[in-house]
Amino acid sequence: MLQTFTVTGMTCGHCENAVTQAVLSVDPQAKVNIDRMANQVTVESAQARKDIASAIAEEGYAVAA
Repeated sequence: MLQTFTVTGMTCGHCENAVTQAVLSVDPQAKVNIDRMANQVTVESAQARKDIASAIAEEGYAVAA
């Protein structure tokens, strides 16, 4: 299932890596695509949206519903 999140606070490659690792901690098989200029994170995963959003938020990034 393809899910798109609006994530603010990503300013560099390190931020992108942190968000990617957060998603992969929930689903190691997930495919993650980040466009930090658009504040968008697209995730292909069967995991629940709330679980992915929570993992990203735990890294310190704001995730819009």
